[in-house]
Amino acid sequence: MHHPGRLRLKHGNTSGVTSCITITSETFKEGVVMIYKHRTAFAMILVVLFGMTLFYISTDGFRAFTSESARSYELMQKNPAVPSVTLEDSQERTYSFDELAEDKYVLLTFMYTSCTTVCPQLAMNMAEVYDLIPGEYVGKEIVFLSISFDPTKDDPETLAKYRRAFGSDGQTWRMARIKDQEELERLLEKLGVVVIPNEYGEFQHNAAFYLVGKEGRLQEVMDFTNVEAAAGTVTAILEKGENRP
Repeated sequence: MHHPGRLRLKHGNTSGVTSCITITSETFKEGVVMIYKHRTAFAMILVVLFGMTLFYISTDGFRAFTSESARSYELMQKNPAVPSVTLEDSQERTYSFDELAEDKYVLLTFMYTSCTTVCPQLAMNMAEVYDLIPGEYVGKEIVFLSISFDPTKDDPETLAKYRRAFGSDGQTWRMARIKDQEELERLLEKLGVVVIPNEYGEFQHNAAFYLVGKEGRLQEVMDFTNVEAAAGTVTAILEKGENRP
């Protein structure tokens, strides 16, 4: 007997016996709904993957996601030339940035010696990166430089004490100030360093490792809290002799 709303399918097996499968309209509807849901889920997954791919590309591998990484990303795209400011270091030597950096990479940080928050950690991490770079490159292919943006207080004597406290040798890792305020501000602006003084003689500022290439242009901006990653990036560049145009 035929029942409305039911579909009977016949199929034979190897023994020649024919069996029937009964499909109700409800079962058919459920199957259609299930197929629709699966197709919808699959389509949503494709949309999400496509969106993530676009986001990855547009942020250069998610680098331009936070405001600080966005600033770093923008700097990297500009690839600015570093102005040849005049430095006075902890040994009272005066020379230009270009003289120090001649045919070398420079790993650069900015700090001030009376800072009690970010700067000590920045200096300790710089020391760790210094130790992780293969010794044959240090002084020959790369020099390290920490520049104070508080030149009034950070005279050579103060910089010498700070240098010794963090293990800087004063030669392959130097600490210096820029006495000319216009030169200092021009350098900070070029490298996207934000320095905001407060009423107590302190500064709010961002911090990073800046790698300047042999041609005097910014090559990398790296997270100073990730020591191993920064050391790995710098070492890879030194080994390959890479230099951005």
